[in-house]
Amino acid sequence: MQKTTLPPFSCTHTPEFPQLLAELECSLLVSTYQAGKIILIGSDGEQLSQLPRTFDTPMGTAFDGRRLAVATRHEVVQLVNEPRLAGSYPSKPDFYDTLFVPRSSHYCGQLNIHDMAWCQDGLVGVNTLFSCLFRLDEFYSFAPLWRPPFISALVSEDRCHLNGMAVVDGQPRYVTALGHSDTHQGWRDNKLEGGILMDVESGEVLLQALPMPHSPRVYDGRLYVLLSALGQLVVVDLAKGTFEVVNQVNGFVRGMARQGDFLFVGSSRLRHKHIFGDLPLAQGETLCGVVAIHLPTGALVGKLEFLNSCEEIYDVQVLPGWRRPGILGTSQPMYQRALSTPEETFWGEDKDER
Repeated sequence: MQKTTLPPFSCTHTPEFPQLLAELECSLLVSTYQAGKIILIGSDGEQLSQLPRTFDTPMGTAFDGRRLAVATRHEVVQLVNEPRLAGSYPSKPDFYDTLFVPRSSHYCGQLNIHDMAWCQDGLVGVNTLFSCLFRLDEFYSFAPLWRPPFISALVSEDRCHLNGMAVVDGQPRYVTALGHSDTHQGWRDNKLEGGILMDVESGEVLLQALPMPHSPRVYDGRLYVLLSALGQLVVVDLAKGTFEVVNQVNGFVRGMARQGDFLFVGSSRLRHKHIFGDLPLAQGETLCGVVAIHLPTGALVGKLEFLNSCEEIYDVQVLPGWRRPGILGTSQPMYQRALSTPEETFWGEDKDER
């Protein structure tokens, strides 16, 4: 019997997943540094559509409705949401309902950037290599904004693996790290139980001994965190200094975004050769994909699972209002032809055509 080869990025999903995206009138964006792709996932209510685009090791992303930022290996690429260009897209006219087009790149160097968000100070992110929060600056690789009080120096040593950032009222408010360490990659000594949740304003450690926390987010005044090593979504009681498990996912959870009453959570498949391959999760079958969780009840109501090509996900964004978004990556020259002014849009001619 001949073995069937699946197309790249083949996936399976529960029937509820495309229905949910359609009902919420949104699509999803996921970053996978392992596969080197940004993937847009849309729905017509019955079938999902996927659009992978190549970026160099994409991790943290930020989206504010008009602007999209993608942290890659050596730079931060900024794109704009330009629906005016979608209808006249040369290879697929009237196919996408919007188009994300690259407009600038900040060459920051290899900082291992994790979470990012548009804040009052501009684009702010987690500089994991230097154990600090930063903002982009036109004159420098980055401008440091804040670092944990226990980090004694701004050096490229990934001392605590600062990774997650929650924004409240336009300012970074909570962060997660994998260790309370001030030595070169000291977090690795107790990565399974050394994680912390911190308050940026006070510098206080709010929770500790956490199993690899990521992706803190504040929704309706409640703080949610992913405990990646256990596959858990938890809600934090700040007054008591405790947390409650909302749901359990069979995977290394990381990346979370909300639309309405639903959370979309990224899940990665761990292998023995992975940097986290010694975790208990890596010993069994794990899911690579996105799960949908009903926030009021905590119930898992749908999932998408990648069958090949994609093993790990870092970030998840919701793109509200768009059913079939498109995106132009910088690895192909088509983005150079996408021209726009405040009044008009144009597609420039290909050099060979001129």
